[in-house]
Amino acid sequence: MDFFMVASFTDDVFKGNPAGVCLLHGDWLPDEIMQKIAAQINLSETAFVLEHDGELGIRWFTPTTEVNLCGHATLAAAHVLRERFGGGMVFKSENHVLPVNFENDMLVLDFPMDKIWQIGGNDSLCVFNAAPKEYWRGTDEYLLVFENEEQVKSAVCDFKKAANIDLSGFIITAKADKPGFDFVSRYFGPKIGINEDPVTGSAHTLLVPYWKQVTGMDEFRAAQLSKRGGELFCRAVGERVKIAGKAVAFLVGEIII
Repeated sequence: MDFFMVASFTDDVFKGNPAGVCLLHGDWLPDEIMQKIAAQINLSETAFVLEHDGELGIRWFTPTTEVNLCGHATLAAAHVLRERFGGGMVFKSENHVLPVNFENDMLVLDFPMDKIWQIGGNDSLCVFNAAPKEYWRGTDEYLLVFENEEQVKSAVCDFKKAANIDLSGFIITAKADKPGFDFVSRYFGPKIGINEDPVTGSAHTLLVPYWKQVTGMDEFRAAQLSKRGGELFCRAVGERVKIAGKAVAFLVGEIII
């Protein structure tokens, strides 16, 4: 099968979040084979895309498990298929319909906005070297809000403790200090085989409704403060979140099994 490695939310192949993209033909591979391929590739996410009867099916695997939604690997898949579909495309997963459009040199994901609610802190959520000022959660992740950007940047996660939570991972965030940005974040998911994800598109389906509630704004420029780093342009539109970014291919090849 054709295989691509694409850096998402960047125009530099050594930054952003690298995702694997596997283009399937005819039918899905058995789940255990796709999981083994994702483990072998060993990126935070590998997207498997199947074109059938004019529809684009998509599934996402970390090195250890299949996940419900992934932003950067969807962006990577759209980058791979951009020339074929031109003006835009629609991916369909088991639970979501995910349009992707193009605006100049940007790819724009159209994702469902997550529901968030505030919760109380407890010992199981104290997995960082500093305590957050607020605790929130969405469908699959906890959202921890810190006082400032420096606390997010210098946060150290206890991966062993963080792997024992009931949800997939932790998003940590604070108001941005750097000029031109509105908020910053980082993402940790040791439970699903990702100690720290470089840039997490799907996390912004929680971050955008939170920061919209705080600021009253609908549009945001966001930075993810991982070692590789990345930037995202987000917009709240009704019950959807538009998440825009650039992408660039690093590797093109074939997988033989």
